[in-house]
Amino acid sequence: RPLWAMYVVLAVSLSEEQALKQVCPSCDATQSCNCSSMGLDFIPSGLTDKITLLDLARNRIKHIRAHDLQQAVNLRTLLLQSNKISSIDEDSFVSLGKLELLDLSNNRLAHLSPRWFEHLVSLQHLHIHGNCYSDLGESSPFSSLRNLSSLHLGNPRFSTIRQGNFEGITLLDQLWIEGSNLSVYEPGSLKSIKKINHMIISIRRVDLFSAIVRDLLHSAIWLEIREIAFNIAEEMQLLSVLSLSFAKKISFKQVLLTDATVPGIVTILEKVPRLVEVEMKDCRLLGTGRWDLEIQANQSQSLRVLTIEKLSIEEFYLFTDLQAVLDLVSLFTKITVENTKVFLVPCRLSKQLLSLEYLDLSANLLGDQSLEHSACPGGWPLLKTLNLSQNSLSDFKMTAKSLSHLRNLILLDISQNNFGEIPDVCEWPANLKYLNLSRTQIPKLTACIPSTLEVLDISANNLKEFNLHLPFLKELYLAKNQLKALPDAASIPNLVALSIRGNKLNSFSKEELESFKKMELLDASANNFICSLCSKYLLDSFPLPLCPSSTRVCITKV
Repeated sequence: RPLWAMYVVLAVSLSEEQALKQVCPSCDATQSCNCSSMGLDFIPSGLTDKITLLDLARNRIKHIRAHDLQQAVNLRTLLLQSNKISSIDEDSFVSLGKLELLDLSNNRLAHLSPRWFEHLVSLQHLHIHGNCYSDLGESSPFSSLRNLSSLHLGNPRFSTIRQGNFEGITLLDQLWIEGSNLSVYEPGSLKSIKKINHMIISIRRVDLFSAIVRDLLHSAIWLEIREIAFNIAEEMQLLSVLSLSFAKKISFKQVLLTDATVPGIVTILEKVPRLVEVEMKDCRLLGTGRWDLEIQANQSQSLRVLTIEKLSIEEFYLFTDLQAVLDLVSLFTKITVENTKVFLVPCRLSKQLLSLEYLDLSANLLGDQSLEHSACPGGWPLLKTLNLSQNSLSDFKMTAKSLSHLRNLILLDISQNNFGEIPDVCEWPANLKYLNLSRTQIPKLTACIPSTLEVLDISANNLKEFNLHLPFLKELYLAKNQLKALPDAASIPNLVALSIRGNKLNSFSKEELESFKKMELLDASANNFICSLCSKYLLDSFPLPLCPSSTRVCITKV
């Protein structure tokens, strides 16, 4: 009888496992179980202790029952996002003591229960945003999550944060609160968290933002502000608390600024005592840089990095010469202004960037004449890295000459400009070592390419040959051209890495390859090799993929 009972239990168990494999074929003989986007209305039965990752995202599950996950005791990752979950039994996660990531985002949860998380002692990442709850309850639903590292919460209906909601959490790598309609914030609610490496707050009300920042003055290392509008100068008084923050990085994303508020924000940021980096992405500026108030130039002694990406200025062509900020920029070492319709950097501003070592002006509107003015003699005196990719440059010789006085320039990216044919001779910065000319419509190379280079990228042009003498070159990228043969090794004797993938090679000999005395890495994939003799030597000597896995690199008989 006991044997018969054991047989029945075993048979049921095997039957459930077979049913699970029919629903989710990937669950067969693997620790990962991918059941996403399968139209499931419930969590399938047959889950075992072998599974460590269960992906049930993008289904139609409405209810998580107490016994659904009872056997999955070794689960580390549970993905339940984008279902229709509106209810969870309080004991549903009781056996998941090893769970490290739980994603319940974008469901229909109208409340959060502390009982759900009570036994998740190993949980590090919790995503509960995009649901329907308006608050976190009267106490903390997270008090038992002692190992929690990242928490993402909030939704369009989320309106209230109370004192005690975050009790039990003292350290977080990331806290993301989506509170676009937050209307109540009880002061002190976030003060129990002693350190947050990255705090993201999406909010609309400046007064509530000010109250939140006050609680984060000493805990937030990187403060990211999203979806708020700083419209009027009077609001800057509420924002002034930010000047007391110990943050090292402050980011603005999808934020609205005006000429009336920019001076106040700049003045406040200048006073943040430990601030090293300011970042603006996908923001809007209503104005033309004619500030209503004078910027107080105290010059921060810590601020070094400025990043501006995709800043929308509707009347960018009327923007001023930035005279008001000249006194603020001399200590910056790294500036990125990308995809912001920059057509000119005033020479006076370039000359004031006395400490600048890195400048990224990619995806803008700089032309040949404006670059000559922007890179005027005396401008950018310490610059080492310059990215001018995807602008409107067309005169290769003029580009080189405009930059030739930059004695410290080592890396230059001028890819995705339309140069076409290049001259025989050019004047370049004396110490240039890295040059990116990919996708620049160059049909033929000449001695205009500087001989000082150690890295050259000329991928995705229309080159049919490579015959330059570059004695110091270590890396050469020739992908997606029209070459039919390897470059001459004698002209590039120090080459260590070569990419010639996607050209028109059909063969090369062992002797050709061995002529590259220092070669360590070769990528010759996506060529049309005609194989008469397969070379094990090639495959053993060069561990990078020479061809797609279905192809053997071959050489002709000699």
